[in-house]
Amino acid sequence: MTTLRLAIVGAGPAGIYAADILLREARGFDVSIDLFEQLPAPYGLVRYGVAPDHPRIKGIVNALRDVLDRGVVRLFGNVRFGEDITLDDLQQHYHAVLFSTGAIKDADLDVPGVELEGSYGAADFVSWFDGHPDVPRTWPLTAESVAVIGNGNVALDVSRILAKHADDLLPTEIPANVYDGLKASPVTDVHVFGRRGPAQVKFTPLELRELGELRDVDMVVYDEDFDHDEASKTAIATNKQVMVMNRVLEQWRQRETGTASRRLHLHFYAKPLELVGEDGHVTAIRYERTRPDGLGGVEGTGEVRELPVQAVYRAVGYFGSPLPGVPFDERTGVIPNHEGQVLDADGHQLPGIYATGWIKRGPVGLIGHTKSDAMETVQHIVTDQASWWSPADPSPEAVPALLRERGVEFTDLDGWHALDEHEQALGSAEGRERIKVVPRDEMVDVSLRRVDQPTS
Repeated sequence: MTTLRLAIVGAGPAGIYAADILLREARGFDVSIDLFEQLPAPYGLVRYGVAPDHPRIKGIVNALRDVLDRGVVRLFGNVRFGEDITLDDLQQHYHAVLFSTGAIKDADLDVPGVELEGSYGAADFVSWFDGHPDVPRTWPLTAESVAVIGNGNVALDVSRILAKHADDLLPTEIPANVYDGLKASPVTDVHVFGRRGPAQVKFTPLELRELGELRDVDMVVYDEDFDHDEASKTAIATNKQVMVMNRVLEQWRQRETGTASRRLHLHFYAKPLELVGEDGHVTAIRYERTRPDGLGGVEGTGEVRELPVQAVYRAVGYFGSPLPGVPFDERTGVIPNHEGQVLDADGHQLPGIYATGWIKRGPVGLIGHTKSDAMETVQHIVTDQASWWSPADPSPEAVPALLRERGVEFTDLDGWHALDEHEQALGSAEGRERIKVVPRDEMVDVSLRRVDQPTS
């Protein structure tokens, strides 16, 4: 029977789905898989990239947990690729490596003033409110009026967390430092800007509906944005998702406003031109009104407006990060590949190196899309046997021994179970389901059982 030892770098949904698919599809192979994750805990985007008030994400977590808990895949957490373990190391101990490192940086927004204090990337803010261990514990929530640039689900997540009353987040796994920060926020108005119309947004209906369910928050939409052109009318009539979202927005147009302590404004046909500043800090957003161009896009009207704000969040997309020794396309933010087979600068396939998820195709699609993406890559791994690496020492004991020799305090699946139980116990003590542990060193200490379990 052919033996395949595979290293997967990145223990988020893309990497775990790929492991699951490979174990199911690689009939006739003796497969062993090691997952390497730079954070002490697995699940990637599900744990650190999705707003905590999305209970449906628990279903995805359960599916990922089921894969890991079979005990077939080993987890090496708190291991940084390129520092603790390198591409050369992987070639010595595996037949192939699959990169599933995602995209965690903010895409650039090319407007003047983007460097001002008070201008923030949405990805950084998401990492903060999700308790990512590698971002600061505090966030400067001092603005009363905030702008969010973008018309996708991340823009809505950011807007909802900013506008929502902190006490309404207590049933979630929100970390204590995040609750304290949001509780003290003086925000009264959150303005969301999109350059196209309400029939061209990139939200999903569920995300949009959730905004209208916020306690003590008025939803404010503007009649001038609903003079639909023929293309928009066709989209509303023929696309079920657009139809549902249009119905939601039309309902909001009929709502009475003015009684809530906070307001969430949706501005369509609004193209950001500049972040205006004074003394180095954001004081306003300047934007141009747009209109449909008859071709499915928009064009400028020449009408420029300015709205006073004290903070701006840029939710215009994510961007991948290069990995040491691995080809990277600086323009698109992905690892160059053909259907997951990594390519060199000349477009030739590199033996033994593969990619899946956002680092393969860019930050588009929902979490569930990574399954079909992983299937494509896995099929190539299985059929590329002739170009696999020939490891000098493929023994299972070699890698943990190497990490220990280098003084790497790596966590494993049992350690994740310990951290998982610890966080649930922290939550139980306060009548909550879970409270996330945020500091990396504390996560590692709990995972290595150097911290006593709290009592509820």
